[in-house]
Amino acid sequence: MPLDEIQTELGRERCALTERVGALNARFRHHSAHDVMHGALQEAEHLALVSSFGAESVVLLHMAAVVDKDIPVLFVDTQFLFTETLVYQQEVSERLGLRNVHIIRTSDEDVARDDPYGALRLRDTDACCTLRKTIPLQRALSGYDGWITGRKRFQAGTRAALDFFEVEDGTGRIKVNPLAHWAPEDVRAYMDENRLPRHPLVAKGYPSIGCAPCTSPVKEGEDPRAGRWRDQNKEECGIHFVDGKMVRAGEKTGEKT
Repeated sequence: MPLDEIQTELGRERCALTERVGALNARFRHHSAHDVMHGALQEAEHLALVSSFGAESVVLLHMAAVVDKDIPVLFVDTQFLFTETLVYQQEVSERLGLRNVHIIRTSDEDVARDDPYGALRLRDTDACCTLRKTIPLQRALSGYDGWITGRKRFQAGTRAALDFFEVEDGTGRIKVNPLAHWAPEDVRAYMDENRLPRHPLVAKGYPSIGCAPCTSPVKEGEDPRAGRWRDQNKEECGIHFVDGKMVRAGEKTGEKT
């Protein structure tokens, strides 16, 4: 098929997906997070939940387990995570009865080529995140029509307009954000009402938890994400997909996801 015909077809598919996402947001505009989760699993045949098993992750995981304990759960082990996170991942998965958890890691070949001494993070944290988190995650997601995230509007200014459903640029996938409209007190209330286990590092001053070398405790009065990449001009670990190409966070679009 000629290139111009391929581009035309891709454009049609993109428009169709955008219309579908718009219809879903209109349909679920006044519905609960649980309704969004349930509706997403009905609408998309191949959907995965991506979880960091961090400070608030248990809420989304519990919500998914109530609907379907066999939902694929993708957990990216960057090989720099806190030991507490690895133990917590096992404990939460067993307690919630999640039967389809996949532990994702970057390939040994990629690490040997790009970060053989584990020092890439010291000179380029974006490149380290791309190597150890974004690339293996995108590879793992290649077989899915969409994925469920735990992102919320209150977490960052770049997420202030986050909808329940959105189109992931350049991939043809849908991203589902059931907790988009939740406030911090909603998260705490859900965890209390369902007696969900807390990540052990939260009690030690870590309200947002990532890789051990790049996460520090947060002082009283600081933003909850102040301990992530402290003193660096960086808020997110992800990268954008624009026109099918990988772009570092903030590049071209001027925002982060």
